[in-house]
Amino acid sequence: MHATQLESKVGEAPRFYLGRQPILDRDGRTVAYELLFRPSARNGVDVVDDRAATAAVIAHAFSDLGIEAVLGGCKGFINFDAALLHSEVPELLPASSIVIEILETVEITPALLDRCRELKAKGFRFALDDVMRPEEIGPEVLGLIDIVKVDLATTHRDDLPAIAAAGQAAGVQLLAEKVDSLFHADRCKELGFDLFQGYYFARPMLLGGRDTRPDRQLLLQLLQQVAQNAPRQEIEQTFKRAPELAFKLMRLVNSVGMGLANRIQSLAHALVVLGDRQLHRWLQVLVFAHQDQDGAPSALMTLAATRGRLMELITERCPDYADLRDQAFMTGIMSLLDTLLDMPMEDLLQQVNLGLPIHDALLARRGRLGEMLSLVEALEKKDSALLPRLLGEDSRWPVDELPALQVSAMTWAGELGVAR
Repeated sequence: MHATQLESKVGEAPRFYLGRQPILDRDGRTVAYELLFRPSARNGVDVVDDRAATAAVIAHAFSDLGIEAVLGGCKGFINFDAALLHSEVPELLPASSIVIEILETVEITPALLDRCRELKAKGFRFALDDVMRPEEIGPEVLGLIDIVKVDLATTHRDDLPAIAAAGQAAGVQLLAEKVDSLFHADRCKELGFDLFQGYYFARPMLLGGRDTRPDRQLLLQLLQQVAQNAPRQEIEQTFKRAPELAFKLMRLVNSVGMGLANRIQSLAHALVVLGDRQLHRWLQVLVFAHQDQDGAPSALMTLAATRGRLMELITERCPDYADLRDQAFMTGIMSLLDTLLDMPMEDLLQQVNLGLPIHDALLARRGRLGEMLSLVEALEKKDSALLPRLLGEDSRWPVDELPALQVSAMTWAGELGVAR
């Protein structure tokens, strides 16, 4: 799904929002977007917790919407406070796509400068926010800062020439923000500003979607498992308790992978591709972003978990399907995400690089996985027309065991809410 299709519409009231304001060059081309925290459909907000706001922006852009859809090939500016800069969260992000914007509230300390040098060596670029005086572009930041942002609403116009001269002498790009008139735009161009952001060019677009938050206790459990180097099979079992989190993982692997060649075949495969270090960073972001939710599992999530578990159990009873065990679970939990996220399945599958058998099963109910998914759906609906054909005398399925397997799968999924 393209970002323009995600723009919030009046009356839809999606449960999460992400602001995106264009940043233009001197020729009027959009070269980047600043990604902004928005807790509601209001286009402005007073941020009281910078760390939680940034974590929410990262979670929504990378796990919920998909960074390719949000940025469309442009750079993304994301605000960071000191605590997040010193954490491992920056390393979760693709350095080639993200500009780390250091908030004006951040104290420039020797430790912070060392951390910025470390990130700079890894390919990150930095923007210094809300510079109002030329002396703020001091020698301690030279060689680290790539872009200086000047807020025209809070900077005295008589200070602009000196700021521009200091920025040019330091070899940084100058970005004028809160440009609200042609006069301001022309004046900044005359002074040598390179980049422009403000209502004169474009107001922030509000992107939105359904907020499917995983349970906080489950996230903390996963963090503990990763920190303690738990077996990957154990971590995979925890992921199976949250279908929505498994999908976020799939989308993240694609966002971070940027052109991943191999299609994801299972949860275990996705965990290997992402790696323990990146998994730990991502889980930290989700914990920061979702600090105020109760995590009650929805009926749809429970049903998706039931489907995945039932398909997994069926493969254990059918020798011809034993090789599909992991893919069967993945197919089951993914099969309801179009309803859960209120997006067409075809659009969802464009955001995750799933194996072709899973892809064909979800889109067209083709192949062995597609046949198994059709069976599970028919069992759920007690489809009197389809079930006899699927469970005829030459059925490949364990017909006599299916009722017990259904009960086992429903019990397993039902216990997830209690276990969490």
